[in-house]
Amino acid sequence: MLAGFQDLVFEFGARVIVEDATWHIHPGDRVGLIGFNGTGKSTLLKLLAGEYQPSAGTVERSRSTSIGYLHQDLLSFETDASILDVAKTAFERVLEIQARIEILGIELEKAEDEKKLTEYTDLLHEMDVLDGYSIDHKTEDVLHGLGFSQNDLLRPYKEFSGGWRMRVLLAKMILMQPDLLMLDEPTNHLDLPSIEWLEKYLSHYQGAVVIVSHDKFFLNRMVNKIVELYQRRLHIYSGNYTYYENEKALRVELQQRAFQNQQDFIRQQERFIERFKAKASKATQAQSVQKRLDKLERVEEAVVERPNIRINFSIDKVPGKVICTLKNIGKQFGDIRILNGGTAEIERGDKIALIGANGKGKSTLLRIIADREPFEGERNWGHNVDESFYAQHQLEHLRLDNTVLEEMQTAGSNKTDLELRTVLGCFLFSGEDVDKRIRVLSGGEKARVALAKTIISKANFLMLDEPTNHLDMHSVDLLAEALDKYEGSLILVSHDRYFISRTANKIWEIVDEKIVEFKGNYTEWVEWKERMRAQLQVKADPKPEKQVVVAKPAPVSIDKEKQKEKKKLQKRFDELETKLNQLRLAKTEMEAQLGNPEIYTQKEAFATLEKKYQTISQDVRTAEKDYEKLFEDLMNAE
Repeated sequence: MLAGFQDLVFEFGARVIVEDATWHIHPGDRVGLIGFNGTGKSTLLKLLAGEYQPSAGTVERSRSTSIGYLHQDLLSFETDASILDVAKTAFERVLEIQARIEILGIELEKAEDEKKLTEYTDLLHEMDVLDGYSIDHKTEDVLHGLGFSQNDLLRPYKEFSGGWRMRVLLAKMILMQPDLLMLDEPTNHLDLPSIEWLEKYLSHYQGAVVIVSHDKFFLNRMVNKIVELYQRRLHIYSGNYTYYENEKALRVELQQRAFQNQQDFIRQQERFIERFKAKASKATQAQSVQKRLDKLERVEEAVVERPNIRINFSIDKVPGKVICTLKNIGKQFGDIRILNGGTAEIERGDKIALIGANGKGKSTLLRIIADREPFEGERNWGHNVDESFYAQHQLEHLRLDNTVLEEMQTAGSNKTDLELRTVLGCFLFSGEDVDKRIRVLSGGEKARVALAKTIISKANFLMLDEPTNHLDMHSVDLLAEALDKYEGSLILVSHDRYFISRTANKIWEIVDEKIVEFKGNYTEWVEWKERMRAQLQVKADPKPEKQVVVAKPAPVSIDKEKQKEKKKLQKRFDELETKLNQLRLAKTEMEAQLGNPEIYTQKEAFATLEKKYQTISQDVRTAEKDYEKLFEDLMNAE
């Protein structure tokens, strides 16, 4: 075990963040740490890193375990050094050796000294063992992967914005190669190419990784375990995010079924007690039943902390067939040209994702469409277009003296206060939060208010720049569902691939200063890009022409081997089919037992049965996967 918690309790003032938490992180673990915003995910990472101390229980860390922790607080770090030098500080021992070798070299040139010569030789050997001569190359590779150009490497760290600084610190953390790497929202500051690079890198990472992220695509590709912080408890699932979603739904369903069955049983017993407690002949029996009820361990109702609330759009008027036309659009900043002759058309019903690497001009193009940026060329609106634009720099349009609820009332949606409160709940404002003044909100909270206002406007064309940046997974789900059902048109910039895949039916990319359109969703676009890449590779590395060889007839023995293998597959297939039917039958019988209210009066029996049910459910899923695989093998053997 590298690190973990044992019976841990942590309180922040009067608020309990987590209680009775036990979680062990082992070598090779890839853990996604999830939970609603504000539940305390980052706090758990700080506990693991030793920045906070538990109120009770223990934080366990092996003495030899090295921990790397990437988080927002690191942005307070300032230096005049280049980003290459900052990232290279990951190789602390190598830099120490380099400095000492340089000093010894100068001293040995002045005078021979056997002791210093021995130290010099030993340090050269250690440098070789640590592969210290390649740290510049390694560092450059990682920085390039995270989106820095060769010209950026020698620029001072202090010249870069917060997002780019976080990339430098991520590069340093990766190069340190700690036994346990903890990343708090690592994809927030990355564009799509950099996220894909990070995925490839982490898939071969030797240490354990714990990731806090709201990027479902990233979690599905990266993790083999999910730890959910929910209602102050840690719930552990063995699998990726999709497995967690399915398994949690099953757990909630089982718990709710157990709760309802127990409630039915309790009501029956209470009716019996009420009916017979006054009768002398039955009073003793009624008292006995009451005692059993008093001792009964109650099953908790499966309460959903954040219900799935629907955000309903409405539009005032239907636009014409064409929403916006762009003709020969040109744009440049100094010597850097973003667009040159960009031409495209947005039609009614289009839901466009504008994607690509940072610095290619995605947000600039969005501002050009919104008429918030000067440009060359023509941009023409279609008939009856009622547009609404969301970007984080639009926050100055919020009225600082308004409460959150009052600000929402100015959006002209004609929704009632109750409806507005419901919408605000989707954007992480609950209870008394809606009565806060805009001026006291954080930047992220203001961004969510601005986004909520954009969403409830009756516009038939939405322009959204990174709308998911300050939302948690649940809110991203609700927004994606709403935009999927939205009857208007939209164009958005986002690096959240799950969100793009749920909302977009077209992809725009800026390539060679032109707007390139792909008519299809994100998954289809990725597949198309892979095909294009493969075709280019074939053209670049054509295989030598093969000589035509007349094939000799295959020996008869090969056919016999195939027949033998096929018989083996058929036998295993039949056996597995029998086993699967038996497992399904056993699962059905257990479900019938769980439906019996009396099982809930026997605590140990219920716990044993529930555990067996979960085990057999997993066995059924495993057997079904094996069954499908064997079936494919059998078909291929034909």
